[in-house]
Amino acid sequence: MTLLQIATDTELAASGLDAVLKMASKISWRLVIDISSVVILIRFIYYPIYKHRDLFFTFFIFNLIIFLISFLLNKVELSMGAAFGLFAVFSMLRYRTEDISIKDMTYLFLVIALGLVSAVIKVKNADDIFENLFLIFINGIVLTITYLLESSVLMKKETMKQLTYENIELIKPERREDLINDLKTRTGINIHRLSIHKIDFLKDSAIIKIYYYE
Repeated sequence: MTLLQIATDTELAASGLDAVLKMASKISWRLVIDISSVVILIRFIYYPIYKHRDLFFTFFIFNLIIFLISFLLNKVELSMGAAFGLFAVFSMLRYRTEDISIKDMTYLFLVIALGLVSAVIKVKNADDIFENLFLIFINGIVLTITYLLESSVLMKKETMKQLTYENIELIKPERREDLINDLKTRTGINIHRLSIHKIDFLKDSAIIKIYYYE
């Protein structure tokens, strides 16, 4: 009886070890795909355009935490609801100490989405290799679309600058062309449109947003 119990315990331990190794193999491949996707998104798409390093830590940590929590929750019941709840909470998070631009929030949303998708995506009746290839395909689509939208391949990239302008005589609607030409001469930028954000008659100045193509 003792020998039978030992043999049963050994089999259970072996099966448990196999399950742990299988899970470790699955999470390692998914984690590699996820981190690689975030590196491409942040280092090779986001940084060359915006030159911001302040949010690198936030992007990578958010992605990693979402991935790990979603992967673990995906092993229990109601995991998709819990993962979606986490996704919604983190995607709506706003920092109170510093304003975050819409573009930075969009990239934060993307790294959260990549972490969530990498953790919970499953293909019915498919092995791990096919699931990994499918995950690479999905992440590749997201990265490709992001790159195309950020580049000038699909459309010209419009840039905006805000400046203070003191010659308020030219801000009248009928003198819009004169205003644009004056700003072109002063800034050396080929401005194609502008908007008057604020007028200060006490200081005889105006806050103007100028738009131009890079």
